[in-house]
Amino acid sequence: MRIILLGPPGAGKGTHASRIEKDFGVVQVSTGDMIRSAIKNKTDMGKKANEYVQAGKLVPDDIVIGIVKERLLQDDVKDSFMLDGFPRTLEQAKALENILEEWGMHLDAVLYFDVNSDEVVRRLSSRRVCENCQATYNLISMPPRQEGVCDHCGGKLIQRTDDRPEVIKQRLETYEEQTRPLVEFYESKGLLHRVVSMGSIEDVAERVKEFLAGLNA
Repeated sequence: MRIILLGPPGAGKGTHASRIEKDFGVVQVSTGDMIRSAIKNKTDMGKKANEYVQAGKLVPDDIVIGIVKERLLQDDVKDSFMLDGFPRTLEQAKALENILEEWGMHLDAVLYFDVNSDEVVRRLSSRRVCENCQATYNLISMPPRQEGVCDHCGGKLIQRTDDRPEVIKQRLETYEEQTRPLVEFYESKGLLHRVVSMGSIEDVAERVKEFLAGLNA
C-alpha cells in the first residue's frame, strides 16, 4: 500500500497516521523526519539540506525531492509507505509521480482529511505545551490532570505563538493556497479520497480503516 496523507494543520493526520501504521503495517514517512535523518546520516542530499538548515532557510524543492527519493529506496518502504508532509507543492507531486513511474510503481490513494477552518482553529488554539519537557496537551481532547500544569514534570503549560487564533488563520490561508492545486491534481487522477475529519477521533479512525481495508482487499 502506497498512500499520501493530505490535510490542513490540526486535521488529525498525525493521530491517524499512527493508527494506520499499527493497523495496516504501513511505515509513516514524514518530511521532517526524512530531512533530519538525511542530515544525521550525511547523505549527499542531507549535506546539501544542512547548508540551508544552518542558514535558517527553507530547503529547496529539488533537495527535498532528492531526500525523498533516497528514503524510498530503503528496504522498509520499498513495498509500502505513507507519506506525511510530502508532497507540499505541485512540483513535488509531479516529481514523486516521475520517481514512482521510473521504478514501475504507483500510488494507491491520497487521503485528504477534510475539516472546516473553524474546527481547526478550535483544535489548535486549545493546544498547550510544557515549557520544560515539551509534552503536548489539548484542552479539548487530552487535557492535563491539573489545569496549567504538566502531568509529567509539573512544568507550566503555555500556548505557542503559532497556536493563537489569528496566527492559525494565516497558516490556514497559506495552506489552502499551496494545497488547492495538489487536491485538484490528485482528484483529476482519481486518487483523492476525502475523509471527513469531524467528530470523535474514533469516528474518523473508523472511516479511514473502512476505506483502507477496501483498498487493501
